[in-house]
Amino acid sequence: MIMVFTLKNWKMSQPKYNIYPSLLDAFAGYINSSQVYQDYYGFAEEPAISEAEFEQKKYEELIDKINRVPYESEAADKGTMFNEVIDCIVENRVSPKMEINTIIPEVISVRWKETDHHFNKKDCKTIANAVKGAICQDYQEGFLQTKYGVVKIYGYSDYLLPFRVVDLKTTSKYSAFKFRNNWQHVVYPFLLHFNGNFISEFTYLIYKWTRNGGEIFEEEYTYDETRDLPKLTDFVEQFIEFLETNRSKITDQKIFNLQKELAD
Repeated sequence: MIMVFTLKNWKMSQPKYNIYPSLLDAFAGYINSSQVYQDYYGFAEEPAISEAEFEQKKYEELIDKINRVPYESEAADKGTMFNEVIDCIVENRVSPKMEINTIIPEVISVRWKETDHHFNKKDCKTIANAVKGAICQDYQEGFLQTKYGVVKIYGYSDYLLPFRVVDLKTTSKYSAFKFRNNWQHVVYPFLLHFNGNFISEFTYLIYKWTRNGGEIFEEEYTYDETRDLPKLTDFVEQFIEFLETNRSKITDQKIFNLQKELAD
């Protein structure tokens, strides 16, 4: 039987692990590395990297993510900048961390980390209108009982609407249902249900970069607790087994809920 802790009783057993959704995505990328490799390199006569090297790369990326090693990526930074533009339009505010300006009527310019990117203003407004009235970067946390103890799961959803959660993705390549193996569309509805907010609809709002702007796609999912909660619990337990097997390589003890103990 799967037990979900409630706000009333979780304090009876403090969590043994702290996990957020992108860690689960990174773990999925590692354990599915063979399939990912085939998708990217399967048809190459002379692939730039072997399958074994690719698996090792995904393993090292996962360990670095667990240890919160700073990761520099122009693509990731560009996506963060784009996300901030949308947030500012939705909340009708000025960004406290980036320089955002309209340089010509059709283009929004953003400067961050001494880097500049330009975005199509019409596309930005189209996406912002799709999540108009949303709570941006909404923090949620909940507690899940596993056979290894209580797990705290937490994170920030991009946009919380009255009946739907929306996660904004940016990508240079897109194929249908690209994000179906991600965990946000399970985790965030689970967290909302845990906190008594029974929103089950989830949308990945995807912006694909093109030379003159972008293309917009959507992937829609519905959380079904009977179906999805056992899957989430099983996957979290697999991840815990990975954590314990590789504990000697993990330097950031927050994932083991030991940061307070270490501070003392």
